[in-house]
Amino acid sequence: MDKEEIEFEFELATKNTYRLQEKSAGSPVIGTLYIQKSVFGSKEPKRVKVTVGWE
Repeated sequence: MDKEEIEFEFELATKNTYRLQEKSAGSPVIGTLYIQKSVFGSKEPKRVKVTVGWE
């Protein structure tokens, strides 16, 4: 299985979500990522790392 780790940085807090922007040297793989605030509890994330795997 192939996989890639993608890093995101906090960009904006909306009503129910945090918006994070992908940080990459080349073309973005995902671009903008929205994650529900309930995942993080009361603390705003500064950075998030996502692992994408495929077969």
